[in-house]
Amino acid sequence: MSRESQGVVARSKGEPVGLETIRIPDPAAGEAVVRVQACGVCHTDLHYRDGAITDDYPFLLGHEAAGVVEEIGDGVDGLAVGDYVVLAWRAPCGTCRSCTRGRPWYCFDSRNAAQPMTLADGTPLSPALGIGAFTEHTLVAAGQAVRVDPAAQPEAAGLIGCGVMAGWGAAVNTGGVRRGDTVAVFGCGGVGDAAIAGAVMAGARKVIAVDLDPRKLRWASEFGATDVINAREQDPVEAIRELTDGFGVDVAIEAVGLPQTYRQAFDARDLAGTLVQVGVPDPSMQIELPMIDLFGKGGALKSSWYGDCLPGRDFPLLVDAYLRGQLDLDRFVSETIGLGDVEEAFAKMERGEVLRSVVVLP
Repeated sequence: MSRESQGVVARSKGEPVGLETIRIPDPAAGEAVVRVQACGVCHTDLHYRDGAITDDYPFLLGHEAAGVVEEIGDGVDGLAVGDYVVLAWRAPCGTCRSCTRGRPWYCFDSRNAAQPMTLADGTPLSPALGIGAFTEHTLVAAGQAVRVDPAAQPEAAGLIGCGVMAGWGAAVNTGGVRRGDTVAVFGCGGVGDAAIAGAVMAGARKVIAVDLDPRKLRWASEFGATDVINAREQDPVEAIRELTDGFGVDVAIEAVGLPQTYRQAFDARDLAGTLVQVGVPDPSMQIELPMIDLFGKGGALKSSWYGDCLPGRDFPLLVDAYLRGQLDLDRFVSETIGLGDVEEAFAKMERGEVLRSVVVLP
């Protein structure tokens, strides 16, 4: 029997979101219904509202979520009713050319629920990142529901589903930060601070945070940055070189998505250093680099998609690190709110007042 829930829906480009009744079908083969307990307000949801990703309105927003499996469809293995899960927007298929080559973190056919959730009048909804979790219940592919230790608070655990995983993975999985490395992170919002936390966990000896906002630099210090640079007050490339004996860093992580910060990260590397871009750019943005600099600096220029993670491997690992006190997920939670407060949370996000607002459901 299908369910009805309240959900946060964006009906048209740039218009305020609102609460609407949505219908969640019974799970078909390979699907699961999850009762959502908490869901973070991520910048990607704002991008959906504003039409910066697709124009496939109406959208059911929310994707950074934790909850409990309430029902499963036929043929689902490794997942049971009552399991505590974090939702992932990548669920490797296991059969595409990337998966069969041993690179499932690049899966080209990631699984989502085949059935649509709808408005009360039957209008199909587009779930944000294939999830749609600003609602009391959501329908996902079973592979998107990753079991984790239920001792983790849902408002903290859910953040692993997107922003924390993207930043932590950019440092550890994509950037390959190792013990003794020097690291610079450009942009100290939620993703950037997760990259800082990941670099610290990996054993970096120096982690340099770069931002324009003193408040964000304070947050970066709380996550373990050894040095902070206000790019409004000094040239970050020169400052990074001063902090690294004139060499530059082993790994530079760009978590803003702007051409100017990308160029700064490129120039702030040591010879043969790695640049990781995890900040999402506007599709119209371009960057120009002299080819002699590309050749002469060497190293690697990488993009990090979802922290190049394997959710089934990495989500439990990060939850366990949280429960052991090695990863302070609680520090990412600036406030807890209700479903009706998402539009105001977007405004706070745009003003830089929060790392994460988290919707908590009863």
